[in-house]
Amino acid sequence: MRVMAASVNFQRPIRSGDLPHPGLRRQSGWLTSRPQSAGLDPGTGGNMTGLNTAAPGALQAAAGAAPAAQLDGVRISFPASGPRGAEFIAVEGASLTVADGEFVAIVGPTGCGKSTLLNATAGLLVPSVGSVSIFGAPLKGLNRSAGYLFQAEALFPWKTVIDNVAIGLDVAGVPTAQARERAAAWLKRVGLGAFADRYPHMLSGGQRKRVGLAQVLIRDPKILLMDEPFGPLDAQTRQIMGNLLLDLWTQDRKAVLFVTHDLDEAIALADRVVIMSAGPASRIIGEWRIGLARPRDIAEVRLLPEFHALHREIWGALREEVVKGYRQTEEVA
Repeated sequence: MRVMAASVNFQRPIRSGDLPHPGLRRQSGWLTSRPQSAGLDPGTGGNMTGLNTAAPGALQAAAGAAPAAQLDGVRISFPASGPRGAEFIAVEGASLTVADGEFVAIVGPTGCGKSTLLNATAGLLVPSVGSVSIFGAPLKGLNRSAGYLFQAEALFPWKTVIDNVAIGLDVAGVPTAQARERAAAWLKRVGLGAFADRYPHMLSGGQRKRVGLAQVLIRDPKILLMDEPFGPLDAQTRQIMGNLLLDLWTQDRKAVLFVTHDLDEAIALADRVVIMSAGPASRIIGEWRIGLARPRDIAEVRLLPEFHALHREIWGALREEVVKGYRQTEEVA
């Protein structure tokens, strides 16, 4: 049985070009974006680096330390309808570094390739051009250092909460008693210690997300990949989940690559926010160091003047790309 749970346990990675990209025809005729650069005034809580830097798409990790993940000039493409050999370029020239222990958020228009970059980091997609390295070593096959939390739930409805959390350990061959003991400890960490014997349908959406988070983290991945994990939740529950994530991250300091459409969420959570252009051939067009003090409370940090200054600056660079992405969606429809 194929398990979509704690670590990335999938079949062979898909090579860029293996699969068609439904609904999209060709590269020509689509809107493209130009690089943008801007900077925050001193004291606004952060600074931005555009494409015209010495290391585009990457703020340097600590000297001498191999980054947890590094994408260098990555292109991801898929076969397209039309002449033989035609391709749809989803992502072009993406370079991004995530330091060990760093929290990086990616924001961009719908369909711009955010999840595609995440899948390349997971080893689920192989770039047609460029490279992906994990802790200094070229990524070959699946990224065994990564845990992947999807937007869709990966809970088995016929299993109890504790068995859902323990399933990754079961697959790895950990003895059942030990796996359940560790699962019980993780349920306590996410505030669900009293819910171990319940089934997923008995839980709220936020509670199921906590189970999913425990399901991923119990395997102790070195890198946490998160694809809009809180998207389906209401605003209040998203804030609770954001604070829980920050608490767990503060304790363990894993590298996090977090994809979201919510700029507020990205600024509140991350050490660095990376923005992408509208597709096709989406590019990383800027990144901001988020200098807001930690620890942070998701609700309270949004009241700070520094937060609003960062939001204005980043949205100023992102807004045009979001509009382009929306127009392209209308054209495809």
